[in-house]
Amino acid sequence: MKRVAVYAVLVVGAFVSVFPYLMVVFTSLKTAPELNSTAPWLPALPGTLDNFVSLFDGSIANVSFVAYLWHTVLLTVVLTVGQLVFTTFAAYAFARMRFPGRQLLFWAYVATLMVPNVVTMIPLYLIMRQIGWVDTWMGLVAPYVLGSPYGIFLMRQFFQTLPADLEDAARIDGAGTMSILLRVILPLSKPILGTLTILTIVFSWHNFLWPLIISSSDSTRVVTVGIASLQGNLGADYNLMMAGSFVALVPLIVVFLLFQRSIVRSVALTGLK
Repeated sequence: MKRVAVYAVLVVGAFVSVFPYLMVVFTSLKTAPELNSTAPWLPALPGTLDNFVSLFDGSIANVSFVAYLWHTVLLTVVLTVGQLVFTTFAAYAFARMRFPGRQLLFWAYVATLMVPNVVTMIPLYLIMRQIGWVDTWMGLVAPYVLGSPYGIFLMRQFFQTLPADLEDAARIDGAGTMSILLRVILPLSKPILGTLTILTIVFSWHNFLWPLIISSSDSTRVVTVGIASLQGNLGADYNLMMAGSFVALVPLIVVFLLFQRSIVRSVALTGLK
């Protein structure tokens, strides 16, 4: 009976978690009349793919959904590569290199995690406006491409768990700092690199507030802002918005299916570190 009760609670929890996604699918397959005539939690029979066709055939005014998807993919790739490169260098410096004020600088930087992003949005926008990066790709990626406090903290804590004897042995063999990092440290850091990659991909793909503030044209608009733009002054096309949301969810679902083990391992690493 105890096991039955546990599984019953798990089934209810799973249903509560999955139900919003089911509503996204159901709503995306409805026409506008069906949206108002059927309950939100019931599917339309038969469903229609007209909403998806409208997203991709360019029939919606001022919406270029294909371009939004491409911009999001490009943004995700750039931010992921930048985070991996710069976060790795910074974390290794904080973990292994000795220089005056290292601990003070590290904890001062990590302390910025306590500051909500919304607090820095306006000063950051003013800086971008002063240097002419508003509505540009440089302004879109600059706040995040050079690393993040959480990523540096995560990588630094992992580097400190690696035995220092490995580096000493490499130095005896004549390896320099860069060679040690690339040939010794990084091959041992695949789990934490996978964790950082997954976290960065999810953050970059779902990022909404900063792209909304810094972008004002289709040339830099990402998919999250594109979905929000489907809501006009006279109302919201919920069926189209849900179709766009479903399309935006598909890549992350594919990432989850392909990297289930890495995602579980990343949850374990971020929980224990």
